[in-house]
Amino acid sequence: MPSRFRTSLRIAGISATDLFTLNTPLGAAIEASVVENLNELRDLWDPKHEYEIYSFVRQAQVFPDVRLQTTAPGVAESERILMGIELKGWFVLAKEGEPSFRYKASPLVCAPQDLLVVFPWGLDEVISGAPRLLRPFVEEARYAAEHRNHYWEVLRGVTGDPARVELSPVAKPYPSKGAQFNDEPKADRGKNFGRVARGNLMTAFIAELQEQPISGIPSKHWQAFLRIFAEGVEANVVERKLLAMREEAEKAGLTASGLDAFDKIQDGLRDLISRS
Repeated sequence: MPSRFRTSLRIAGISATDLFTLNTPLGAAIEASVVENLNELRDLWDPKHEYEIYSFVRQAQVFPDVRLQTTAPGVAESERILMGIELKGWFVLAKEGEPSFRYKASPLVCAPQDLLVVFPWGLDEVISGAPRLLRPFVEEARYAAEHRNHYWEVLRGVTGDPARVELSPVAKPYPSKGAQFNDEPKADRGKNFGRVARGNLMTAFIAELQEQPISGIPSKHWQAFLRIFAEGVEANVVERKLLAMREEAEKAGLTASGLDAFDKIQDGLRDLISRS
């Protein structure tokens, strides 16, 4: 999917620290691309042509975002939908360093074959240019929902109402539009229920992705650059952080070309500081 992603979107003139706000409009482009490409790649997932009457279709405001379904006459109601994919986007350089999306669908509305798919994305010129997708995180949707609830109720170490989850009244997969298919926490002052990344489900995936180079520099360093400015700290503090990051990159074995690019970026940041 990442290599086949195409969009007419081109990003320019947006503050680097505000790029994460593009998650919503880009999410629609990701959904459209996934549906289009899965249908074009039918020979890969249906080599024996057993599912010719089925196709992937986007769904608005209902779980999951994409369904493999048919409207052909004579098909039993229980066989009209074969599977679903819940899609999420994540700007890989967002200052939090982890996805902030909420996934609240109840395990009861997830069929065993349904998937949760998270597509990290970035820009081909790092802080401007055309969006490009990276290798996605893929997990069983039901397992991800059960893991989320277990984290909230047990692994956080919280007791009482803040640890309770009220299950959705809908108890079967592929709910209709308007149905209350989400689980809800009994108490959640911070609005953090559903943040799957905080439950460590994606920890290994995120760690690997942070080492992936973008313009020759591991993405974790780009993310650290942007976080410095998002925090709004004083210039002398920024300088100390930049120097510490340079030392860390050198110790980590960044190539000579990578270090050169690293230094050029830091010089650019210093110039911005001097003019601010």
